[in-house]
Amino acid sequence: MNPGPGPGCPPGGKKAKMIFENRIPGERVELRKFVAPEFMFGEGARRLAARYARNFGASKVLIVTDPGIIQAGWAMEVMEGFESAGIPCLLFSALTPNPKAREVEAGFEVYWRERCDMIVSVGGGSVTDCAKGIGILSSNSGHILDFEGVDRIPSPGPPLICIPTTGSSADVSQFAIITDTERRVKIAIISKMLVPDVSLLDPLTYTTMDSALAANTGMDAMTHAFEAFVSTAHSPVTDLFALEAIRLMSANLPPSIENPDDIGLRSKTMLGSLYAGLAFSNASLGLVHAMAHSLGGYMDIPHGQCNAILLGPVMGFNYESARQRYEAIAEAMGLRPGAAGRGEKPLLGALEALKRALKVDTPLGALGVSRSDIPELAINAINDPCLATNPRRPSQKDVEGLYEQAL
Repeated sequence: MNPGPGPGCPPGGKKAKMIFENRIPGERVELRKFVAPEFMFGEGARRLAARYARNFGASKVLIVTDPGIIQAGWAMEVMEGFESAGIPCLLFSALTPNPKAREVEAGFEVYWRERCDMIVSVGGGSVTDCAKGIGILSSNSGHILDFEGVDRIPSPGPPLICIPTTGSSADVSQFAIITDTERRVKIAIISKMLVPDVSLLDPLTYTTMDSALAANTGMDAMTHAFEAFVSTAHSPVTDLFALEAIRLMSANLPPSIENPDDIGLRSKTMLGSLYAGLAFSNASLGLVHAMAHSLGGYMDIPHGQCNAILLGPVMGFNYESARQRYEAIAEAMGLRPGAAGRGEKPLLGALEALKRALKVDTPLGALGVSRSDIPELAINAINDPCLATNPRRPSQKDVEGLYEQAL
């Protein structure tokens, strides 16, 4: 997480000018730390995993993936690369969307039994979060749920290389989200120990996403950028990434889904997801994610879909507490204040239009959520650490009302 406020010292040069142009006038620049993994971006990046593993001195690699990625061919391609390089490896793929604590524990047992010393994740956010969880257990005693919260990981895990295939941005973040099936809630583990060592971002891997997955993970990236930009822990650097992510995703996500084999469009959405990840990993998130974690753990609904449903109601709740920032977001989405008018309605309208175009405008009621579920959902959301950086502090009643709006 970011350190507390302190006096800022702006760097010099043209880059500094570009970064500080993203500030809202009158806002104070505070001391912030920015962390990110080494990453490679472009076609062919996925083929570099074995080379990096050799540089890390790996003797045996656990490749964490899922059945869909195996079927798409990406996991086997990575495995073949390791075999060609003479580095022993094995697959662990016994995991599901919204990774469960028991699945992390099972992956760790394989890692330990096979005497692995490095982890590679090939897949989306669920795969990467599971891989991070396995890494935590390999270096620390206890159950994975013991590490819930902020900065509660004593020792770093083994080297972690990520090959992302969706827009979750887990491959560049210091977050891991694990489902506690007993409590029916997602827990957030947040620590710089979770920032992967390397992310290999190859836009070709985006071409095997179906339209629903592309839409849901794209809206996840949009929500990352929205929440990072209005976060109370934002900085000029995270603002730069968040606004550019919003520009890229709002313009390119719908056509990229209509033209899934267009590598140019896929590259732009992957770049937007990367920027959103760099922003939220350092500025943290807010009420949308707190509510989405509660909802996803309770109902096992895809995370990106939860975010898409909740983003509008939460934005309306937050708007007056971060008006200038939401106006900057509106401009990044192509809304001109003079033409569209100021206030929350034009931005909410643009967001709803985007959701309709992506077919992610299903209400919670149609997904099986009822009013009787709302009190428990609200309690879990209020206790989520992502709430700490929301621009407006909600009460439990406020959160219940927002869930009701989404029904």
